Amino acid sequence: MTTFLNIWRFLTIMIIVLSLGPALAHLYELPAKIAFEGELWLELLQRLYPPAFGTAGAFFEVAGVVSAVVLAVLVRHRRPTFAWTLAGALLLAASHAAFWIWVAPVNAAMVRLTAETLPANWSALRDQWEYAHAARAVLQLLGLGAIVMSLVLETPGATGQYERHRTVLK
Repeated sequence: MTTFLNIWRFLTIMIIVLSLGPALAHLYELPAKIAFEGELWLELLQRLYPPAFGTAGAFFEVAGVVSAVVLAVLVRHRRPTFAWTLAGALLLAASHAAFWIWVAPVNAAMVRLTAETLPANWSALRDQWEYAHAARAVLQLLGLGAIVMSLVLETPGATGQYERHRTVLK
């Protein structure tokens, strides 16, 4: 079980990192993009994000949530590892939910528009899209941190309590 668990942890962390790349790109781009004119922002939304971010980003994000939930089930009897793992899985799930609540509606509203048909409230839609992506990046980063912390807690010598935890688990 230990080898399988270690491989699952490694894969979970790698998947989350691959999901975090696009999320952090959105966060880093925010200061520049928030100042763009509507036509340029719309063009980026329609041309850059669906092929580059939408396909791979969506796959790794969903895979990260599923993998983290499975990891939480695998470590459910290991305290405090379970609490950190569960927190990580919940943070990742919250990030994914934020996509459907705040980002997807803007995508749906903007996908067929042109510079000429851009609505008067386009900047409110842009702000919702950009800030939701920023919040999602923070949630994913915190989720990754929680998953890594769960691993650190079981690393021999990482804490003075490792042997006590290990004895309790046996």
